Formats: sequence, structure tokens, C-alpha cells
Amino acid sequence: MSIGEIWAILRRRWYFMVPFTVLSLLGGAYLYRTVPVSYESQSSVALLDSSAVARLAPTFGNPISNAGGSLIVTADVLIRTLESSDAAKELHGRGVTDPYTTGFAPDSESPLLVLSVTGTDREKVLKETDILTAFAGEQLDALQAAAKVPPAYLVQTAPVVLPQTPVAESKNRYQGIAAVVIGGVVSAFLLSILMEGVTVVRRRRRAATPRQARAPTRERVGWLNRRVDATAILTVYLALALFIPSNLALPALGGVGTPANVFALLGLLWYLATWLGGRILPAPGTRFVRISMCVLGTAVLMAYIADAMRQSSHQEILGADRGLIGYLVWLSLIVLTSAAMQERARLDVLMRRVVVLASVVAAIGFYDFFAATNIADSIHIPGLQTSVAQVSVMDRGAFTRPRATTAQPLEFAGMLAILLPFAIQQAFDPVRRHLHVLRRWGPVVLMGGALPLSVSRTSIVGLLLVALVLVPRWKPARRWAAIGVMTASVAVFKVLVPGLIGTITGLFASFLSNSDSSTQARTVKYSAIVPYLKEHPLFGRGFGTFTPDLYFFTDNQYMLTLAEMGVLGLIALLVLFITGIHHGGAIRRLARTESDRELGQAFFASSLVALVSSATFDSLSFPMFAGMFFLVLGAGGSYLGFIRREAAAAAPPAAPRRTAEERLPQLVESR
Repeated sequence: MSIGEIWAILRRRWYFMVPFTVLSLLGGAYLYRTVPVSYESQSSVALLDSSAVARLAPTFGNPISNAGGSLIVTADVLIRTLESSDAAKELHGRGVTDPYTTGFAPDSESPLLVLSVTGTDREKVLKETDILTAFAGEQLDALQAAAKVPPAYLVQTAPVVLPQTPVAESKNRYQGIAAVVIGGVVSAFLLSILMEGVTVVRRRRRAATPRQARAPTRERVGWLNRRVDATAILTVYLALALFIPSNLALPALGGVGTPANVFALLGLLWYLATWLGGRILPAPGTRFVRISMCVLGTAVLMAYIADAMRQSSHQEILGADRGLIGYLVWLSLIVLTSAAMQERARLDVLMRRVVVLASVVAAIGFYDFFAATNIADSIHIPGLQTSVAQVSVMDRGAFTRPRATTAQPLEFAGMLAILLPFAIQQAFDPVRRHLHVLRRWGPVVLMGGALPLSVSRTSIVGLLLVALVLVPRWKPARRWAAIGVMTASVAVFKVLVPGLIGTITGLFASFLSNSDSSTQARTVKYSAIVPYLKEHPLFGRGFGTFTPDLYFFTDNQYMLTLAEMGVLGLIALLVLFITGIHHGGAIRRLARTESDRELGQAFFASSLVALVSSATFDSLSFPMFAGMFFLVLGAGGSYLGFIRREAAAAAPPAAPRRTAEERLPQLVESR
């Protein structure tokens, strides 16, 4: 359906669009007038060690220089005390009636606390922040008095940042207004399209009776009347996802508010309009991948309900809302790549564009590595802000870890690893043999060469998995040539980038000997998640609520899923990965050509890489990796549907069954 057709439908169904739009605008204006602006004031308090402890070397009596990790536990106890119900009652009696929060200062490894109060009266908020700051010191003294700590060993509180002038927090207010307006307009849009679909069905029924033929009318062909298909929409999504840094997002939506994700939601509306308007039917044989998304959607909804039923913070509620938006983005990619794909040629075009655009991102990674910079840091787009804290140049050993337009080197490595099998498959595709060798093998060299430059175990594991899945299925001549090329590539890296191979082997050596600090930090976090899992084992705490600013980094998608969606979420995640592996195996089994068999093997390798690499970092928390994964997952389901239909069309027609009378022996009349 073209944009012109959608606009014509909305004009015909003005009796839906106009009232709903006006009502939504009136509702937004009502919220603007009635919902007051909230103000927030903050103060910072540091814990200082006792004078007796500070006299020991190397501090020599300076308590500030001894404010280290030994006081982290004390600060944690104080935070839990301030957040207790007894403390809330005491503060309420002193006049602190507005919501308040206490916690560690972000990106701080010292006992530095941040106290904040949010309310609608600016002067009252400032006064309540003063009371909360003084109350924190009193509670620390009371805790130490109850423990009978000697005076010489008392820990003191020192205000580092005095209560600040309250700042207007209008973000939540405008979010509510935008939600009402967008909800009303989208509802009117869907009702208009649904009514148009009902009308189309009625017209088709009436068309069964003979009618006088009308003279064909010549339609004007303009850019509004050009047919739009899923490949065109997904191409725009790919350009936004791969070329705009994935850490840049709309401030109101957080990490899920990237321009690519917003456009994907618009693509979902386009599909609904085309489907409800009777212009398209879901591609047959592609239902399985959407069923797996329904399983994930059930886990997300149950986790959302679990979050609503517990006493979650405001930040967690916003995180759960963003989680629902993120799921709709993934669902949109699955629907557009599976249900909306009507021609295999257009799907082939989409997959070639994925490989070409990803190779450009890999080329940017080469520049980042050799220039020792991150080109994404110089990209600033008005209206967008970074959603990832401390996005900067990352080093490992003597090398700069590239991230190109991704948010983190691990996302860069994981995204290239799941797309590399398709670059290899397209390079060997007989249909593309007429192209120049650089056009066929350039993406393979760029993507495969950029993976080791990320200096991570994830990239090397991804490369090994791709090789282990693809190479054994090749013919002997190609297999031995590939082994020779990979061996020569190691030698080339050793010569061109001295020390890189040694750094990578050192990563695996430290991992195997359990002497790697990053590995030890991750294993410690595994045990730290267990208490949260025990609280909500089945449905979790809420999808999108276990954020690093509230808890900690998990660096493992499976552990993060257990914390956010419980056991049901983990099962749903495994169903997704197994679905992708099933697509690859089924395509390879049903394929009638060698090219299709290699395509199925590429889907198998890509899904296996996603399955394994998700244990090395929280993969679905990064929008670019998640977008490419779900796009590939939906494309696998679409290819499987095409190949099944081709196999059914090529199968010989079944012989008609003989009736019982035909199977009886026929008597020959004797003369």
C-alpha cells in the first residue's frame, strides 16, 4: 500500500480521524493544565572513616584520603536504613511528605551517596532535602550507637554537595501528554483502516454478481502513489540502525528510542494498515517464527504484570514501559521480514543490502582501530542524546577497541559475527559470479577482518563458530582453500598488527586459568542475581527494569533474562534461538539447489553465534545487535516459507486413489 492510498483512506474515514484526534488533543491539553510540574532537588553525602583508623599508614590522620572501599558496606547499610518503612514514617513526621530516593552516586566506587526529593512545591522540596540530608547523618550515628562503637572509631557523614535549587522535571509530564495524543491518533488510524478493510470485503462479495464494466481510469503516478513494500521500509530501517550511533536516542524513550526503532514502529503501522485494508495477506508457511514471538510476548506481559504488582520504583516502572516498546520494535521486524515479504527476489535484495551496509560499519571499525579514535563520538544529531553512560574510547592492551556506530565493542563484534555467514554465502552464490571479485569478497574481508580488531573473546568465538558450521559442509577443494586462507590471515595479522594475536591468546589463557579480572567480575555477578531470582522465580521483576543505574551490569543475556522475566522468559529466549537454528536446518534439508543449502547453513551459523555470544554479554540490551538478530530471525522464517512452497510446487502430483470397485479383479467375459 502506498502513502497516497493510506492518505486517501484517512480522508474517506474522516469521521474516525477528526473526532479521535480532537479528543486526544483535548485530553493532552487537560493533562497540561491539571498535572503540575514536579521539581527535584539533590544533595550528596560522603562517609568519612574514623580518626583512629585514619591515623594508620598510609593516610596519617586524613579521613578523606581513607574514604575507600571499606566504607561501601557501611554506606549500603545506611541506604537500606533510609529506605525502610520506619525511616519513612520518621521523615513524614518531620515534614518530608514527597517521594525521596537514596543511593550510591553513579559511576562512583567510593561511599558517596546521592539524596533526592521530588515534589510539586519548589520551596518545600528544598526544605525536605535539607531535612533528609541531616536525617542521614542522624541515622548513621544511631546505627553506630546501637552497635556501641567507640567514639574514636565513629564513621562520620560529610555533605559534599549541599541541597541544590530544585530543577523542574517536566519530562514525565510531557510523556503522559504525548502518550494520550499518540494513543488517540493511532486508535483513529487503526479504526479507519479496519473499516476500510470491512468495506473491501463487502465489495468483493458484491463483485461475485455480474456488473457493468467500467472504463479503466488512469491514475497519476507520483511519489505518494508509489507502491511501498517491506524491503523498502526495512532498507530505511537498516540505514538508520547502522549509520546513526546506536547510543543516540530520543530522551523521552531512553535506550529504545533510537530513530531506527521509531521507524520500525511506523513500519508496523504500515503493515497493519495494508493488512486490515485487504491489500496483503501474511505469507504462507511463516507462522512458526511469529508463534515464537508470541511466546516471548507472553513472558514480557507476565513480567510487566509482576512489576506492577510489587512495590517498584518510578525508574523501574519507566523501564518496564520501555521494555514493552522494545518488544513491539522486535515484533515489527519479525512481521515485516516474514509476513510482509511476498516475493523472494525482494528478500534477496534485502539480505544483500544488510551485508553491504554492515560491511560499511566494519570499514568504520577499521578506521577507529588504526586511528585510535571512535568516529561515533563526533556524530551529534539535534534532538537525540546518548542513552549509554561513559561511551568513550576503550582500550585493551596497546590497542583501541573499535565500536564504529555501535554503543560498545562487544555489540560491534556480536553484530558482525551474526551477519558474517551471509556475506560468505553471497560471495559463493553462483548468481553473483559475474560480479567483480571485490564486490563479492569485499564484505567478507571487511567483516571477518574487523572481528579480531575488537580484541574480545566474543569476536573470536563468533569466528570459530562460523568456521565450524560452514567449513565442514563445503566440498574438499573449497574446504582446504578456506583453511589455508584462515591460516594465512593469522600470519597477516601477526605481521600487520604486531601484538594483536598475542593479546587475544592471552585473553583466552587468562580465561582458562581463571585469572582474568573481567571473567571473575562476571562470575561474582552470577551469584549476586540469585537473590533477585528467588524473589520472583517464574515471571521475574519486569522486562527492562534490571538496569545498571539501579542494580549492576550482568554481562550475560541469560542471567539478565532470568532476573527480568524469570524462568518463563529464559524459556522464551531459548525458543527464539532454537527457532533460528530450526530455520537453518529446515532450509538446508528442503533446498533443491546448492545455493539454498548454503543459505540454510548460514542461518544455522548465525543463530548459533547469537545463542553462544549471548552468554558473553547482554546482547538484546543493545539496539543494533537486537535489531539485526530479529531481522535475520524473521528472514529465516520467510526463506523457509518460500522454499517450502517451491518444493510443494515442484513435487509430482499425487496419483488419484482408486476406489474399492476399481481395486476388485475385473472379470473378462468369455465367448
